[in-house]
Formats: sequence, C-alpha cells, structure tokens
Amino acid sequence: MAAHHHNEEMAVQQQRWQTESVESVLRDFPERQVDFTTPSGIALKRLYTPLDSPDGNYLEQSNFPGQFPFTRGVHHTMYRGRLWTMRQYAGFGTAEVSNQRYKFLQEHGQKGLSIGFGLPS
Repeated sequence: MAAHHHNEEMAVQQQRWQTESVESVLRDFPERQVDFTTPSGIALKRLYTPLDSPDGNYLEQSNFPGQFPFTRGVHHTMYRGRLWTMRQYAGFGTAEVSNQRYKFLQEHGQKGLSIGFGLPS
C-alpha cells in the first residue's frame, strides 16, 4: 500500500512540475525537435522517475530537473531547448599576449571564452 501511495504522490508531483515549471520554460525556450531518440533510435522521454524504475527516495535524492538538489541538471528541460555552451579555452603566454588573443578572438566573432587565469600570469 505504501508503494502505491508513493507512486500516486510521484505522479502528482510530476504533473505539478510539468504544468508549473516546464510549460512556462517551453514558452520561452521551445524544444529543438518534437522527438528525441538515442543513436539506436530508442525514443527518449523528457523525464524518467521512479514510476519508470522504482528504487530509493527520488524526491530527496534526485528530484526533477531544475530543482534542488540539481542532480538531474539545472535546466527544467535540460538541453532540449538550447544546446550546452561550447567555449574556446584561452590564456597562454604572458598577460599581454593573452589579452591580444582575447581581443583577436572577440573581433572574429568568439562569443565566450573559458580563461585559465593562472596561465597568462
């Protein structure tokens, strides 16, 4: 009986997450495609919960994406709306050489840099 109640509560919490969090995010950041699949063509759901494979206390240990403790990621729809950021790593040589490189990259369209501040010093 306890497992049945837990499953009911999980279903209620999942629906609440969908309507209160995900739907507002989707208005601003629609998913990039209708269906997501593995390279083998297996359909992927937006979210898997203990209702899919019950074990442990999901809400305390994992919770929903975009909610504490963020073990499922920081974004409610993960990377279905926007791809992750890919940045060029820069910061070699002297501070002056590194600064020239940063300016060169920005002038040529680079939008983000991951800088190792210890390297140019």
